[in-house]
Amino acid sequence: MKASRRSFIKKTAVAGSGIIAAPTIISASVFGANDRINAAVLGIHGRGKNHISSLMELENVRVATLCDPDMNLLKEGQTAFNEKYGTKVKLEQDLRRVFEDKDIDVVSIASPNHWHALSVIWACQAGKDVYVEKPGSHNIWEGRKMVEAAEKYDRIVQHGVQLRSSPAVNEAIGLLRDGYIGRVYMARGLVFRWRESIGDAGTSPVPEGIDYDLWTGPAEKRPFSRNLVHYNWHWHWPYGNGDVGNQGIHETDLCMWGLDVGLPTKITSMGGKYLWDDAKETPEVLTSTYNYPEENKIIQFEVRPWCTNTEQDVTVGNIFYGEKGILVVDGYDKYKTYMGQDRTPGQSGDDGGEAASGMDRGAGGTTGHFANFIEAVRKHDKSILNGPVETAHLSSGLAHLGNIAYRTGRVLEFDPKAEKFVNDPEADTYLTRDYREGFEVPANV
Repeated sequence: MKASRRSFIKKTAVAGSGIIAAPTIISASVFGANDRINAAVLGIHGRGKNHISSLMELENVRVATLCDPDMNLLKEGQTAFNEKYGTKVKLEQDLRRVFEDKDIDVVSIASPNHWHALSVIWACQAGKDVYVEKPGSHNIWEGRKMVEAAEKYDRIVQHGVQLRSSPAVNEAIGLLRDGYIGRVYMARGLVFRWRESIGDAGTSPVPEGIDYDLWTGPAEKRPFSRNLVHYNWHWHWPYGNGDVGNQGIHETDLCMWGLDVGLPTKITSMGGKYLWDDAKETPEVLTSTYNYPEENKIIQFEVRPWCTNTEQDVTVGNIFYGEKGILVVDGYDKYKTYMGQDRTPGQSGDDGGEAASGMDRGAGGTTGHFANFIEAVRKHDKSILNGPVETAHLSSGLAHLGNIAYRTGRVLEFDPKAEKFVNDPEADTYLTRDYREGFEVPANV
């Protein structure tokens, strides 16, 4: 198993970037060079807005449909779209109607976490190619089903970890592979974000225009609350995965990529809510450790929500530790190295200019990541994807394992091959969920 995991990570390190190695491109798509790709965006409240703008920047790509359970958001989005682009866009509340639409070629998914995997599976079954926001899954079992669906239906599925499209980050991974800081034995992921109290809005009637049953989808249906719709579902277990499963997926992905590992065999996690007595369920502060004793490597991960220090001037990023020095990735598109006991500055790099903002612009931003996705769609060649579906399963899975260790309150042993815990039926219950009727993730995709 170790060899296959390491082989996969090495392949994803070089796919499509052109920094470490040029990809092999085999044109096998039904799309011609001048054929337009019609896209639908599922979920338009937050990151969906970025999906719309990034897709509309690409040549011969058109956002044809906006989809969201909230018709109020859809009408606002339609008005904004018409004003910005001078063209009409179709509206759908039910994503199933999108999958039935033969004119839609690709879907991009920016809905809440609990919808991600099932949306990907349904899209693959309908013959659509998919871009899915992080985390790819809400739990480990459905992440595996998502990988199986992409393979079975031969679909292109890109995971929204846009730092994989950054030339600078690819260059940094190349340095790690080449031994620039020596044998790399530890990675540290940092998620220090300013997260305020969300209070407690209680329950209330479902506002007109929101299909709350559809919003809930596969998850447990709780009474409607403004503490869920539209953003703060992140901090409730049935829908979100806390910040390690939100912002943190970029960093869990990079920890695994840089260390050249898959899922760990031993996990522990501690944390809690120390600041506010609000409606959040997930921990505000979380410290997780993922151990790879067979490979003599370890991952540390820190989530902090409020006043804190920086580490190497980084608040969101990664630090890699080697026998000769450390390599620091700041955000999505820049890195530095410090060598030896005296911490002498070594090689560094960034994507430069406007691209240095990372999140949305430039080679390493959302638009660049979408460009890589669309190129793979046109060529029907998943080998050139920078963030293939396996990264969605693995990077999300690492976050899920930390959350499970936190919720069980003990050190857990995990079998990466079986993707189950070792003789621990209680921990295994967190690997999947009870799906609502009509929204089941199928065992056989």
